Amino acid sequence: MMSLANTLAKLKINLDWVEPLEEVFRRYEINTPARQAAFIGQCAHESGNFTRLEEGLNYSAEGLMKTWPSRFPTLEIAKQYARNPEKIANKVYGGRMGNGTEETGDGWLYHGRGLIQLTGKDNYMLASDSLREDFIHSPDLILAPRWAAMTAGWYWNKRNLNKEADAKDYVGMTKKVNGGTIGLDDRIAHIQHAQEAMTA
Repeated sequence: MMSLANTLAKLKINLDWVEPLEEVFRRYEINTPARQAAFIGQCAHESGNFTRLEEGLNYSAEGLMKTWPSRFPTLEIAKQYARNPEKIANKVYGGRMGNGTEETGDGWLYHGRGLIQLTGKDNYMLASDSLREDFIHSPDLILAPRWAAMTAGWYWNKRNLNKEADAKDYVGMTKKVNGGTIGLDDRIAHIQHAQEAMTA
């Protein structure tokens, strides 16, 4: 099996990710080509090939209505939030996933960060406990490569995704990562590309 640095270079992923990924792979037994390719592929899809570590929430009014129809049922309501990521996060994530109401600002404080977007106060708290790092009071730590990768590994392990990787069940895996099958074809393409880069 090719070195991780060579694999990432072939995938045009910045080599700053070598050490963080090696640490994650050791800690969470992501220790076969199938598991590593699946992890890299899912993360590549989620993060724009390891370049975006924060959820993009700069939606137009129309985009808000399409993405969250129950929260933005009319154009009039959507226009009050459009192009304001902080306000949008507080609206769509307020009162769920352990977050306080919209007014508390928890939705924005605990919006998606990391390679597999860690979202919601509950997940930030669980990841903090497991990784012994205070993401509750310092959520932007997750924007650093080490913690972006470790929180993704923590989530991967929590959802037992090595099992799906072993079975090459990319539909089941994507549902656990995404909550649905959004971007499935792109995810599979990234996983296959990673597999090829490891063996070529």
